[in-house]
Amino acid sequence: MRKVPIRLLLRVLGDDHPKACSGRRLLHRGLALEVPRTDGLSPEPIVLDPYARTLLSREDLPAVSRGGLLAVDCSWNRLSERGGLEGPRGSRGRSGHHRRLPLLIAANPQHYGRLAELNTVEALAAALAVLGEGPAAARLLEGFPGGVEFLDLNAERLDRYAAARDGEAVAAAERELFGGGAAETAGDAEAPSAPRRRTRARP
Repeated sequence: MRKVPIRLLLRVLGDDHPKACSGRRLLHRGLALEVPRTDGLSPEPIVLDPYARTLLSREDLPAVSRGGLLAVDCSWNRLSERGGLEGPRGSRGRSGHHRRLPLLIAANPQHYGRLAELNTVEALAAALAVLGEGPAAARLLEGFPGGVEFLDLNAERLDRYAAARDGEAVAAAERELFGGGAAETAGDAEAPSAPRRRTRARP
């Protein structure tokens, strides 16, 4: 069984078909632990939250080493409603350390080429890469459709984010890569630099 050096936690809300759910596949392979909620965990994990104001960075590695990384496996448009996350207008589920991933391009078959619409395994792998755990990110993506391509597609971005010392430096790199307003439109439009989807069958 492959291991990663950081504990990975999942709250699965069951929106996706089980066969298409990358989070369930992580649980089945023993690569993540399912938890019933995002708050009240001890030690507190870093919660991947697309609405968080602070960006994930290597500065968060001590907290991640203690409490792990937690992702909510849920449809993007229902994260605020069902995932216990803050949402764009509210203040919900704020216990723990909430961090937003910097902008990246999805390579999963459902959202290929779209800005910030990562599936669960892409999000966790991206977090590992940003934290400087690139080899662990690659191992986590093994066997997932688009997994290897996700790292290739975002290689320059992940290198820039991983080299940043803190959240402010990650934000500066994100602005240089995507422009100042990109974070506000994440998930709503295709990234202008994303390549066209390949038509050949994926393994």
